Parts: sequence; structure tokens; C-alpha cells
Amino acid sequence: MDDIVLNDLAGSDLKLWLGALIVALLGIAAVEGIVMSRRAPGGYDWRAFAVSIADALGRRLTEAVSSGLGLMLAIPLISWVYEHRLFTITLDTWWAFALLFVGQEFCYYWYHRSGHRVRWFWATHAVHHTPNQLTLATALRLGWTGKITGTALFFSPLLWLGFSPMAVTLATTFNLIYQFWLHTTWIPKLGKTFERWFNTPSNHRVHHGSNPEYLDCNYGGILMVFDRLFGTYVEERADVPPRYGLTTPLLTYNPFRIAFHEWINLARDLCEARTARDIWRALFAPPGARKGAMNSQGSSRERPGLDAHRPRAQ
Repeated sequence: MDDIVLNDLAGSDLKLWLGALIVALLGIAAVEGIVMSRRAPGGYDWRAFAVSIADALGRRLTEAVSSGLGLMLAIPLISWVYEHRLFTITLDTWWAFALLFVGQEFCYYWYHRSGHRVRWFWATHAVHHTPNQLTLATALRLGWTGKITGTALFFSPLLWLGFSPMAVTLATTFNLIYQFWLHTTWIPKLGKTFERWFNTPSNHRVHHGSNPEYLDCNYGGILMVFDRLFGTYVEERADVPPRYGLTTPLLTYNPFRIAFHEWINLARDLCEARTARDIWRALFAPPGARKGAMNSQGSSRERPGLDAHRPRAQ
């Protein structure tokens, strides 16, 4: 599959297919809500479902601005890296597909891990973790500011290696589509072998858990390989049911507050910063590690009376 074919796929036809896919996913999420509501009246949070739809619509409405800012930041980097690529890799062999798949998964792991461990990236990713009930609709709640945070940096090694920007974009899209079905509480574990190597609803329930036992783990998109390699894999425990949402739950259905609450917290901390170190920590330290709140192991902890009102990464 050469770049001409990829460019054709990424044209208006692909946008139409993606639009249709989003509508289909919304329909599936709605069916889940109907079934859950019938099984247990009041057991499905329809207001949270509406917020997820509002988030998706808001993301499209702000796309012109956010994409414009994102492209201004990303295009110079993408162009420079791809112009200085080591090779030119076209997707016309099985090993090229395999290398792109594994390479994209590796880059996604570090992108996702940074989304939890670096405050600047967490300000956007926190939106995805605000639902206090894990449902398929959660997969659609991704925030409005992802285009302006420089996330292209994490996937630039694939461009330097020789994959075209379009190939990397399509691989990332496939990765995200796979993750839709992971946002469920009703699919059980799928066998030791599959659970060990692949991202599953069980593994992703752990990722969304705000329990101390489940914080900061299971970052893989499709595979669990890199979580196991880098020590961030945690298995779901029968004796510890996941508690969803932020460590300090965000109890609002206001889509604007949900989209910007962590940016507001970040701005507040910047205004309170007194030293260059304070500024650096406010922007790039793990969420919750404010003004010396890091413990000796480097994991973030909230200080009673100061940080308890602010959500922290999970």
C-alpha cells in the first residue's frame, strides 16, 4: 500500500467513513445504556452520556481553532523529522505493517503514560477520566484541547524511521477505535493468555480505577507488552472493585467545566508560583505534585487541606 493510496484513504471519503463510524459507536453506546437501564432502573447515568456527546460535538466545533493551533505547532516538527528520515518505509510488505503496529503501540504507550504523569498533558487527558461510571460513552469523551499540547512529539520517531505521516495517523486511528469496546464493566476477563498480552475491558477497568491499588498503570492501547516491560501492568483484583472517576470526583455535568477544570487548576498554580521550580512543577511534574507534595518515591500525593479539592491522575 503506497502513499498515494494512503492519501486517497485519508481524503474526504475517510472523513465520511469516520463520521459514520462515530454515529455507529454512539448508537452502540446508547444501546448499552438502554439495556443497563432496563436491567436496573436508574443504573445508567444518562446525563453523563449526554456530556460525552456534548464533549464530542464541542471537539468538532472547536476543531478549526484547536487544529489550527495544533498544526502550527506540529507541521514544522513533522516536516523536519520526515525530511530527515532514516529510510522510506512503504506499507507493501507484512513486516512493514508489523513494524508500524508495534512502533505505534510503543509511541502510544509513552504518549498515554505522559498523559497521566505530566501535568501539561494531563490537563487534557483528565477529561477522559471524569466519568464516575465506566460505559462505552466514556470512550468518546476526549476533551477539546488535545490538538494544542504537542502530542505529535510522541509519534515523531515513527516519521524519523521512515513511515509517512499519513500511515502513522491511520495506525493511531485504528488504535483508538480498538479501545472503544474496552470501556465496559459487563465484559468479564477473557482468559489468562489474552489478558496477559492484550488490552481488554478488565485491564482497562484497572486503568480507569481511582483506587490506590490501580493508580498509574495499564497505559497500552492494544497491547499490554510495554506495560509488562516497563513495570506498569496491574491485574484487576476480585477483592478490589474499581472505583471510577478522578481521585477527587468531579461532580458536575457542565461540559465546559469538565473540559477546562484542570487547565483552570494549572493556571491557578502558575499564578501562585514563586520560583522557576514552582513554574516547572506546575507545568510538568506529575499531577498532585505541587509545591513539594512529591514523596521520596516520586509518586504524587494530595496534601490534606491544600490539594484535596483538586483531581489527580489515575
